[in-house]
Amino acid sequence: MMDYNRKLILEDGQEYFGYGFGADGDRILEIVFNTSMVGYQEILSDPSYTYQAVVMTYPLIGNYGMADEDYETETPTIGALIVREYNPNPSNFRSSATLGEVMKKYGIPGIYGVDTRKITRSIRDFGSRKVLITSASTPLEEGLKILKANDIPRDAVSKVSRKETWVVNPETEKYHVVAIDCGMKLNILRSLIKRGCRVTVVPWNCRAEKIENLNPDGIFISNGPGDPTDVPETVANIRSLIGKYPIFGICLGHQIISLAYGAKTYKLKFGHRGGNHPVRNLKTGKIEITSQNHSYAVKADSLASTPLVPTHINLLDHTIEGVECAKDKVFSVQYHPESAPGPQDSSYLFDRFINIMEGQDNA
Repeated sequence: MMDYNRKLILEDGQEYFGYGFGADGDRILEIVFNTSMVGYQEILSDPSYTYQAVVMTYPLIGNYGMADEDYETETPTIGALIVREYNPNPSNFRSSATLGEVMKKYGIPGIYGVDTRKITRSIRDFGSRKVLITSASTPLEEGLKILKANDIPRDAVSKVSRKETWVVNPETEKYHVVAIDCGMKLNILRSLIKRGCRVTVVPWNCRAEKIENLNPDGIFISNGPGDPTDVPETVANIRSLIGKYPIFGICLGHQIISLAYGAKTYKLKFGHRGGNHPVRNLKTGKIEITSQNHSYAVKADSLASTPLVPTHINLLDHTIEGVECAKDKVFSVQYHPESAPGPQDSSYLFDRFINIMEGQDNA
């Protein structure tokens, strides 16, 4: 049996020894867990995981490799991947590289052979917190000093957002959507394009005046990493656009819309990350099984002083999963209707956005 060469040090003093794969080097990150049984490629390439070390609760990771068509961003920025068992020999005709090769290419460290069940229970019981991924030889006391002296950066959105405007055309254009890129997953873009949207993707801090000059039929605000209060520029821009255009937000976009109306957000103990979260649609009473990835939520009682009304609620912890202001043609959800990975129960929300732009929304 090989000697351990890597380890995790949590800020409360817990240590977990394992073996490295992917890139080498030390990282200070926020440790979180994801309960999805498949979709590690989409998770690895989701910009919302910037500065986070993701523990995969499913034990076998890497077995179907990495397919060129399945990335959710061009340049993955996830902090690290923590798995029980890593398979470096995938079996999949679509695979063009191993998971470890891709992680090494993009400077993403990984560790396997650790007790992911114990780590996940620790996160569930004590919450997300800082972790140091380091050499197995790093003394615990030294690791704790490093963790105490360093904080998780708060510039995640500006790091992952596009720096220049990007226009993507469908085969047949029906609508023009300006998408504010706070770390947008590519399957959101695919979902809009296949519905006939020409999408103009703009940076996270694009000014409202510039967006208005683009003359859109609707505005979309994407998912993204970190605390929504770290992007006050985006919140202010959305506040000045409300009522002028149909607006649809997903995940961080949902939180930004809520802040723009005057609601408040807060950090969850360990967040929601997985592909099987049940959400109730308060309008229809139907239950949707959803894909989720977020650390923050909208405070339910803060909505009372705004024109927003809840439209969806999480059945596991009763957190707000969707809001709308019908008068302003604005709506948003906390979860991911584009999935990738995850169930397809909520793709109707993109159709609703189309209907609102057409002036035919009856939802």
